[in-house]
Amino acid sequence: MKNALRYVKAAPWPYMTGVTSLLLAIGLKWAGIIHWTTGDFPQAAVFGWWGVCWLVVAVFALADGVSRHREYKRIKGMLLKYGFSERILEPLARSRCQRDAALHAARESGHYERARDYFRQLGYRWYHILPDTVVRNPFSFISPTFLRTSFMPGKKARV
Repeated sequence: MKNALRYVKAAPWPYMTGVTSLLLAIGLKWAGIIHWTTGDFPQAAVFGWWGVCWLVVAVFALADGVSRHREYKRIKGMLLKYGFSERILEPLARSRCQRDAALHAARESGHYERARDYFRQLGYRWYHILPDTVVRNPFSFISPTFLRTSFMPGKKARV
């Protein structure tokens, strides 16, 4: 239970979104089944399609939560090894989920106040939820670069 709570604390937004989307997908599936049993096949197909779409959202959100937990562990290790450094937090500032993971790592490594102040100096507040890239271009959700940086965080390999 303690590990599950650590996952949620490292990435509350992805897990809330994932669980809510999963519940919505299950509800739409049941609505589709009810329409299917009554013989209303077109309505059942509509509910089934929406259920599948919300299931995809749930899978991506939960995968993002797992990525944020990996990032939290990586950042916590860096903060424990090197101490507080803005250079560690700078790449994580562009996304609420990444900031949450970084703040949780900072909290557990004893650098929470400095990390929170750093993000506040950059202008980020609690209501800045969407990643900066998505705010500039909403279609960036489907770009390979956005997906790679979202689901495979860490140091970039040099060529």
